[in-house]
Amino acid sequence: MKLVRYGDAGQEKPGLMDAQGAIRDLSGVVRDIDGSTISDDGLAKLRGVDVNTLPKVSGNPRLGVPVANVQKLICIGLNYSDHAKESNMPIPTEPVVFMKAVSALTGPNDTVVLPKGSKKGDWEVELAFVIGKTARSVSEKDALDYVAGYTICNDVSEREWQLEHGSQWSKGKSFDTFAPVGPCLVTRDEISDPHNLAMWLEVNGKRMQSGNTNTMIFGVQKLLSYLSYFVTLMPGDIVSTGTPPGVGMGIKPKPVFLKSGDSMRLGIDGLGEQKQAVTGG
Repeated sequence: MKLVRYGDAGQEKPGLMDAQGAIRDLSGVVRDIDGSTISDDGLAKLRGVDVNTLPKVSGNPRLGVPVANVQKLICIGLNYSDHAKESNMPIPTEPVVFMKAVSALTGPNDTVVLPKGSKKGDWEVELAFVIGKTARSVSEKDALDYVAGYTICNDVSEREWQLEHGSQWSKGKSFDTFAPVGPCLVTRDEISDPHNLAMWLEVNGKRMQSGNTNTMIFGVQKLLSYLSYFVTLMPGDIVSTGTPPGVGMGIKPKPVFLKSGDSMRLGIDGLGEQKQAVTGG
């Protein structure tokens, strides 16, 4: 299933995409796409619904973050060896973990607003997975049982605030609108191998990132098991797994950064596409 939340910001309704890509309204079945809806029992309930009986949503509504009430947005840095090299940083021997504030979350096609005075806004297409049930000290063998599904995160970054104002990356990662997520939550049964998905990102129509999740250093099972050892992962939590090379700060001989008027378009096989206009700065 491809689950979505559609409508104005703060007033999103639950829905799913049918086989033709149309949005079907789930309001009569569930209150929202949240932690309870994406549990094993909740997803089993949705699978029992005849999609053709659900009202079709007209027009082209705004899409919100595909899961509501996210408690944690955890990110993994430098999880592609070639991205670590372009960033002039050592290849990690353990996952590099940082948090993005949940207030950074925004819909997949909402405008990205650079903070006042921003000089080094950057882009990062990433595979994200969403937790479906409470996870504590989960083994790698059992880890995928705790994944409700997958989505896309653009881990927008302000590199000056990430790297030049102390050691905490979260400062450059947590500005409002810096975490577009979606367009949909694709349940794990539809993604046979999360470690073999092509991914890409364009800025102003120019391809900047081309990669595949098969070059991740630490895969989904390792990351979920590792994280769940020191933090309880709750239903609806999002983990964004890192980006391939091609980010703006890695461009030689001179880095390229986002500015007002730019546009980003990005996608991952099987998970759809995002598109954001950029303003501010």
